[in-house]
Amino acid sequence: MYNRKLKIVALAVVSVFFLQSFAQNSWNVPANQKAKNSYLKFDAATTGQGEAIYSKNCTSCHGDMTKGNSMKSLNPVPPDLSTKGTQALTDGELFYILSTGRAVMPNFSSVLSEEERWKVISYIRSFNKSYVQVVSKFDPNKAKLVKVSMNFDPKTNQVNVDVKANEKTGVISVKDAEVGLFVSRYFGKLQIEKTIRTNADGQAVFNFPKDIPGDKTGTVELVVKLNAENYGEIESSTKLQLGIPNDKPALTDKRAIWGTLAKAPFWIIILYSAGVLAFGAVLLYLIFALNKIRKSGNSKQQ
Repeated sequence: MYNRKLKIVALAVVSVFFLQSFAQNSWNVPANQKAKNSYLKFDAATTGQGEAIYSKNCTSCHGDMTKGNSMKSLNPVPPDLSTKGTQALTDGELFYILSTGRAVMPNFSSVLSEEERWKVISYIRSFNKSYVQVVSKFDPNKAKLVKVSMNFDPKTNQVNVDVKANEKTGVISVKDAEVGLFVSRYFGKLQIEKTIRTNADGQAVFNFPKDIPGDKTGTVELVVKLNAENYGEIESSTKLQLGIPNDKPALTDKRAIWGTLAKAPFWIIILYSAGVLAFGAVLLYLIFALNKIRKSGNSKQQ
């Protein structure tokens, strides 16, 4: 009786662990995203470019394709993307996962362009010999039809993003589009609130923080990243006077380690120059020593 209870408890623990593991590794991808396909034709060029992007952004966690050397210390463990589990996903599912991220996996939509993400998928698919691509009829040039405007309401401290498309039939509101609002900073973009969707009028409203510093007049650069089903990904920026006036000198005004040569600290310039000179001196010495040994060898042979 005791052994039977022990087996039941053990089975329950294993079941819970399995379900937890499954929940961690499964993705709830919307149906319309699953059916999404690339407008890029996957070929040797897109695969080669995708491999370079993968090596720079993905290898550190997922490891080298087919090698099974992903980072095992992460939870869940990043899979080898050449395996059957990953290859069984649709192109849309891969694109959604790569774009949205989750847990330790970053949101690559803020790092890689839509074209770059499709190129990564092209590289992933190159390890599937039975893969047959379905190319989307979507025209990326339609993005040029879209106009994004932003205005700030000081009474409510809200930024209103308005998205319109200049179609042949007239100007229409782009509804149900994903909109992300960012403030441009020196070392990246600061996201304001979460990504939201435009309403029936093509508008999205963001509550803007009251403590964002701007320049001397309080001007900040706002960046909108838009993803619309019929128009693709669009990025637009504008400058508005809605931040806190800031008289402090910009980080790039003074000499700093992240500055260009003209703004680099003197000690870095001196240290770098000394290093180059020392390396050159050692190289010249080695050439001189080798030449001396060669001459010595020739004189002994004579």
